Amino acid sequence: MRLLAILALLSFAPVQATERDAHADLDTAPHLYWETHPKDRFTQLADAIEAGRISLTPGDELSVLHQLLDELDIPVSSQLLVFSATSLQSGLINANRPRAIYFNDDTSVGYVPGGRFEILSIDPALGAIFYIFDIPRDGRLPVIDRSTRCMNCHSGERQNFVPSHAVESAIPSITGGTLEAFRRNQFGHGIPFEERFGGWHITGEGSIKKHHGNLVGKLSPKGLQTQYFRPGEHFNWSNYPVQTSDMLAHLLHEHQAGFINLVIEGTYRARHAQHLSNGQLTQEQQSLLDQHAQKIVRYILFADEVPLPPGGIAGDPAYKTAFQKFNRHALPNHHNASLRDLDLRTRLLRFRCSYMIHTELWDQMPAPLKDRVHHHLASALNLTNPHPAYAYLPPTEKQAIRIILTQTKHLTFP
Repeated sequence: MRLLAILALLSFAPVQATERDAHADLDTAPHLYWETHPKDRFTQLADAIEAGRISLTPGDELSVLHQLLDELDIPVSSQLLVFSATSLQSGLINANRPRAIYFNDDTSVGYVPGGRFEILSIDPALGAIFYIFDIPRDGRLPVIDRSTRCMNCHSGERQNFVPSHAVESAIPSITGGTLEAFRRNQFGHGIPFEERFGGWHITGEGSIKKHHGNLVGKLSPKGLQTQYFRPGEHFNWSNYPVQTSDMLAHLLHEHQAGFINLVIEGTYRARHAQHLSNGQLTQEQQSLLDQHAQKIVRYILFADEVPLPPGGIAGDPAYKTAFQKFNRHALPNHHNASLRDLDLRTRLLRFRCSYMIHTELWDQMPAPLKDRVHHHLASALNLTNPHPAYAYLPPTEKQAIRIILTQTKHLTFP
């Protein structure tokens, strides 16, 4: 049986709720984070494994990893390599043995050679759900534990006290320990490249040269000194299924983390407000939700996206193909346009509207939040009365986005 830590989080002291973060008292109504059985992608797989409907055939690490990624519909080409020791398996992670992360729109798998699998899977109502388990060996089935310790970093103040993504940038030492950290309270596509990728390996960086990727640090009397580590120089690529930690995967992962964190926080805030008001929101509650809805719309329409430097990036061909095929709801419509179409010359996407609209997280937003998001989205894409905050979107691009959303999400626009 999976071990569910329901009644207490024994590995850390509880956060005292304040007026600011009272929306995220996870253990109590209306959230009941630990009492509610999640419905995320990985929990469904874990249920099937425990029931014997699906099995992971024991074998070498890489063969089991491939099986797991196939079951979760995660492309192996999404591989990101991080060598800062920021994991439950921090003792294993350093520049000589980076941790690999594989992801799709709602699930991430962490893999350390010689270690355990770590899972972050998004439940539309509860947010991030965390699991850890041994790689099956010698005919033994995996014991899949729902982790409480991950909450230390994934539901603290930097995540506004809701269970969500934590993406940081740091200069680690050769052993993985952090020497200097950047952008710890920020996430998403608006962060300058100069503050990103610390502690991560980067391949295929294209024109994005000014960043903290591929650097290890050393303290000296002159202060922090950094050294460039070429990916694969201090570890064996054969321990990983592919030889990439591609810039495109990094940029998309960062974008998704920003989207997920904003929507999860909004979901918790809306549910808490409904609970306090018995469904009849006060004017103050409506105003706060409206402000958050505007933040979500601004984010999904890439209002603050950092532009790519001249020359852009190419993107790993295997990952580009896998990314554009992933979500059936985002397939091209009869106008041959999709929210997963890439630009990569001056910006990330051809149409500046997040493909993450095509996720259960978006679909299952509480009505008080979702209605406001739709209202502000319609205003932002209005063609006859353009909103000045979205003047960066030309009418042709707005029209293309409207057509895609009308056909794939059945949204209506004035």
